[in-house]
Amino acid sequence: MGKMMTILLVEDNPDHAELTMKTLSGGKLLNQVFWVQDGAEALDYLWRRNGYADPEKSPRPGLILLDIKLPKVDGIEVLKQIKSDETLRRIPTVMLTTSERDEEMIKSYGLGANSFVTKPVNFGAFVETIKQIELYWVLTNRLLAV
Repeated sequence: MGKMMTILLVEDNPDHAELTMKTLSGGKLLNQVFWVQDGAEALDYLWRRNGYADPEKSPRPGLILLDIKLPKVDGIEVLKQIKSDETLRRIPTVMLTTSERDEEMIKSYGLGANSFVTKPVNFGAFVETIKQIELYWVLTNRLLAV
């Protein structure tokens, strides 16, 4: 069931990143998760610059999980750049945040985010949230090959 999908995880919190990667791979190896720790690194990955010039190190993701609060370049700015690029704009982008602020959500959807998810603080609930994202975006939703 399912095919291999490359997921780009943009997350500066190593605990959240590790938990997300563990949950997404879940031993099934359906997903290949690439983790970058800040917005500048995400843009380098997506535009294949600096350490990501080799396409082997930066395969096109089928899904981007993008934290809003990031060092260097914040998630909103990364989203803006993704959605203003002809090729990258087709990649579904799920915004992740620990904040309950509506203005972040309004801004994200206005810039073309495909989904907006509040990360629960509770460990178990966080794992469940990531599983739900995977179930919908990887196993249920039909995605364009980018």
